[in-house]
Amino acid sequence: MDTIQIIETGDGSHTLLNTTLNETYHSRHGALRESEHVFIQHGLQHWLDTHPSASSIRILEVGLGTGLNAWLTVREAKKLPATQFYYTSLEPYPLAAEVIAQLNYTQQMNEADMISYFDDIHQADWHKDVPLLSNFTLHKQQSTLQDFADTQGYDLIYFDAFAPNKQPELWELPMLEKSVSLLKPRGVWVTYSAKGQLKRDLKSLGLTVKTLPGPPGKAEMVRASSIA
Repeated sequence: MDTIQIIETGDGSHTLLNTTLNETYHSRHGALRESEHVFIQHGLQHWLDTHPSASSIRILEVGLGTGLNAWLTVREAKKLPATQFYYTSLEPYPLAAEVIAQLNYTQQMNEADMISYFDDIHQADWHKDVPLLSNFTLHKQQSTLQDFADTQGYDLIYFDAFAPNKQPELWELPMLEKSVSLLKPRGVWVTYSAKGQLKRDLKSLGLTVKTLPGPPGKAEMVRASSIA
């Protein structure tokens, strides 16, 4: 059975350590900074900037984990009431409520109007569409990527699995190919990893791959785009 420990990261926000894998859910250099840099700035904001006339966006997250990426995405959706957000998150091993209750993201962010949404994410029913805002619908799927099936396609994929050396099956070509197959034309696939094999595999799947500066403590990250 996995044992979970709470750790304070470099920016004061929490991450979790899975002691079985000896792997953290977020960067030890700063959980909030990593999520904002990789998934919000270089994922969501990039997609919005390159699709200025879009009235909706469908996002798939591989690895709900602490809910931090989903929560930060709700924060962005609140700023864009004219854009409909449809957010699907996969998590085969949900965290216990007592662990979630100890996470300090809402205190670190110090935005009173965002506090309730963190609880809403974790209390939302699984396998159902749950509206968190008038323009944000959450769908949590207690499923692995391997078992996930969807025919609608996604504009943006947050690939936030455990590291390649800890969860290698998700970073090998068959699962990368599956995730890429879920992208819509002009879709964006983004992750914190910048392994050479990952970049080669994404290119072999027909994506345009860009290496970007990473968050604090990490030199690089990857964003890949499907061809229109």
